[in-house]
Amino acid sequence: IIEIDNRDFEKIHIFRQWFMERKQVNKMGDMETKQTKWEELSISNDFLFGKVMQNPELCKELLQRILPDLNIERIEYPELQKSINMDMDARSVRLDVYVKDEKEVVYDIEMQVSHTKELPKRSRYYQSMIDLQLIDKGQLYDELKRSYVIFICPFDLYGKGRHIYTFENICKEDGSISMGDEAVKIFLNAKGTLDDVSDELKAFLDYVAGKKPKDAYVERLEEAVKEAKKNREWRHEYMTLLMRDQENVKKGEEMLAKLIILLSEDGRLSDVIKVSQDKEYRQELYAEYHII
Repeated sequence: IIEIDNRDFEKIHIFRQWFMERKQVNKMGDMETKQTKWEELSISNDFLFGKVMQNPELCKELLQRILPDLNIERIEYPELQKSINMDMDARSVRLDVYVKDEKEVVYDIEMQVSHTKELPKRSRYYQSMIDLQLIDKGQLYDELKRSYVIFICPFDLYGKGRHIYTFENICKEDGSISMGDEAVKIFLNAKGTLDDVSDELKAFLDYVAGKKPKDAYVERLEEAVKEAKKNREWRHEYMTLLMRDQENVKKGEEMLAKLIILLSEDGRLSDVIKVSQDKEYRQELYAEYHII
């Protein structure tokens, strides 16, 4: 017989509410996705954005607007829609736009619509995976080139009203000293309110936010989006990826539900709450109960 006190009942009730709300949100999200036709997608869709940025002139101008101090003469694509997966245990990373310029500087541009708290750490992971691609075994670390990981978001990740947040490693004790690792992370906010970027970059961010500013580059982007939607091969690829993502969400829910049942049967009620909040611990218990 398992004794359960009132606090455990309260935890279970809270968790049950959380789980049901999560299922409802996922269900609504699936419905919204299914109702969003390929023809109705905008530049803020990461798949469509990646396809449009296959145009080197459009991609180069976007980078120049984000990084006006740089003089980028040309860019090339080491591998379009580059997927990085170093080994069987590593999390696979598919980059939206992965390019380098004539100086071998590397740029990863990501369109990020979902407001997730893990975004800063994801940028760290992307950075590390890119570095592993840039240097071969036996090469000197000095051969690592400067790199930029850029996230374009229709939300304010840091809540300060800025259109752009740029991060580089500096000395905590003396801010004038740069670490010198040449790794830069940038988060763009399409809903910024401060006057902190050029009119050109603001026009692009307004376009991401769903507005139609009068800007020659934005007009070219709009035409590229319309042309992309005519591509049947890209449409088929998008629908295939969409179905895979929906299957993964369903599989994840089924795995979590199974784990909750097993934990409840073993009287591990505190773990029932913990797995809903701690992804790493959840993975540990999946392995412990042979769910994966």
